[in-house]
Amino acid sequence: MQRDELIAYLDNYLHIRDIADYGPQGLQVEAEADGVARIALAVDTSPATIAAAAEWGAEMLLVHHGIFWGGAQPIAGPFGRRVRLLLQHNIHLYAAHLALDAHPEVGNNAVLARMLGVAVESWWCAPKGTPIGVLGRLAEPVGLGEVVTAVNHHLSTSARVLAHGSDRVQTVAIVSGFGADKVEAAQQLGADVFLTGETSHAHFWAASDVGMNVIFAGHYATETVGVKALGAHLTEKFGIETRFFDFPTGM
Repeated sequence: MQRDELIAYLDNYLHIRDIADYGPQGLQVEAEADGVARIALAVDTSPATIAAAAEWGAEMLLVHHGIFWGGAQPIAGPFGRRVRLLLQHNIHLYAAHLALDAHPEVGNNAVLARMLGVAVESWWCAPKGTPIGVLGRLAEPVGLGEVVTAVNHHLSTSARVLAHGSDRVQTVAIVSGFGADKVEAAQQLGADVFLTGETSHAHFWAASDVGMNVIFAGHYATETVGVKALGAHLTEKFGIETRFFDFPTGM
């Protein structure tokens, strides 16, 4: 598939230009390759993921976490190394951060909801103006432990659980990645349990104070699902070969 055609499709499908973010999204590094037959998928842009993409022969690396996070920066140090590696191996870098969190079909939160059997009823949590989190319900109340078991199974993780609410849960709030500071907001939405990624010591008492069950499944683990779903979509629609490269951070 031609590079420009693929990028135009991704930009439109993900609404890249319509969703504000912490840095420019979409095509972040353009290499010389005109055609794209293989797309490597990863959560992060790192020397390891770039090397894996190059060894596999990918023309594009599609990630959730790109390399631009704010203002202009010199092409030097670790940042420069990533740019040089991409150009050295003739690999385009395409990033979709909040746009991939927010997508109703292949977005991290929509996919997490489907995995758990949660019927999405509304969207919430808008760090840059566009809601990225989901709120929905299970078909019937289940034990908190059942939800935790399902999360661990689907994400191949070992979730940290703060069981400060009822043992029977049905309404579920989800924000992939970092959403620990949204515990009170999830409780105010009426959630029985809040699924998110990473946490810290400071958020233990926030969950305790409002009587909320919180499942911290890992920032990395909760954000593997979007790029995988997007890759499957591109394979089905265009026949492009995709492969997910797993480099867990343990966070």
